[in-house]
Amino acid sequence: MAFRLFSRGEKYDDIPELEEEYVEVNVMDSQQNTKPGKIGIKIESLRDFADTDRILRHVREGHIVFLKIKELKDKDMGELKRAVDKIKKGVSANNGDIAGVEQNWLVLTPHYAAVHR
Repeated sequence: MAFRLFSRGEKYDDIPELEEEYVEVNVMDSQQNTKPGKIGIKIESLRDFADTDRILRHVREGHIVFLKIKELKDKDMGELKRAVDKIKKGVSANNGDIAGVEQNWLVLTPHYAAVHR
């Protein structure tokens, strides 16, 4: 039995019961032996420019990547900028998302995930 809003408790039987709606999402990584509904998360370090290929491969395989950039940032800022530009282009080409977390971390997501800002 439902009650009318602001009606001082009068009973109102003509309102249909509200049903909860939801969408079931099944995420499965086709490249890895993960179970249905599991999302792979990798934690990686960017030590030099050559690491960008390995990192982008993880994103293409459907993993979310937490990328620590502090080591390259301390070593060579120019190389860090080149590496981050390449990673941005690669993630964007795969319809993914990239965001900075604090000063020393980036989050890279594949096409099925987005970073809410």
